[in-house]
Amino acid sequence: MRILFIGDIVGSPGRNAVKELVPKLKQERAIDLVIANAENSSGGTGLTPKTAEELFASGCDCLTTGDHIWKLKEVFKIIDHPYILRPLNLAPNIPGKGYCVIKKNNFKVGLINLQGRVFMSPIECPFRAVRELIPIIQKETNIILVDIHAEATSEKVAMGHFLDGLVSAVVGTHTHIQTADEKILPKGTAYISELGMCGPYDSVIGQEKSRIIERFLTGMPVRFEVATGDAQVHGVIIDIDEKTAKARSIERVQEKLL
Repeated sequence: MRILFIGDIVGSPGRNAVKELVPKLKQERAIDLVIANAENSSGGTGLTPKTAEELFASGCDCLTTGDHIWKLKEVFKIIDHPYILRPLNLAPNIPGKGYCVIKKNNFKVGLINLQGRVFMSPIECPFRAVRELIPIIQKETNIILVDIHAEATSEKVAMGHFLDGLVSAVVGTHTHIQTADEKILPKGTAYISELGMCGPYDSVIGQEKSRIIERFLTGMPVRFEVATGDAQVHGVIIDIDEKTAKARSIERVQEKLL
């Protein structure tokens, strides 16, 4: 089984890149399933029904999110969609869900969406939350993927080792710059600290450069604006053995929109 997992989609440039490049990757690389982090897909922050529909139409099978999930109130119209996730370890009894089991082409894949706590808002422990959930998903499938949406690399690396052998893959999102530490951990779990982003790379993590530089220089509030040009899709292709649920390989992807 070959899974394409792509990083944070940023605004319309990111959506356009996904629309053009994901179908191409699916065909050329024999992809069975596409997962994308979509929390920044609407105007650079948040998710709406329109953008979610556009991403599904572009070939994405399931959407994960993160700390920006509640930025736009329209998200409440789609938060109960079976294949749209919000972080598992938020407060109990709030809308949405933190995991799903994707059924496609005679196989099942469990997907878990976590949010980190280091340098981020105080929320429930992602480590305890995911360990309590895994046995529940394993009743349906042993192929399980985890998106850990976190600021600190140390927290992501720790999660990878914590779940090694229990899940098929742990991938990091949120910081938008792809790391080069993709590997198969000792017990068979694929890992990368950061998938990167889908969007304009002539930017500061997707935002127009001059606005961000002004913010750093002055410390004053500045209205951010999604950059344009140099749109790319970054992520990984993970090859998983359907019988053992262990990862055979993990390969970084960097595709440019010409």
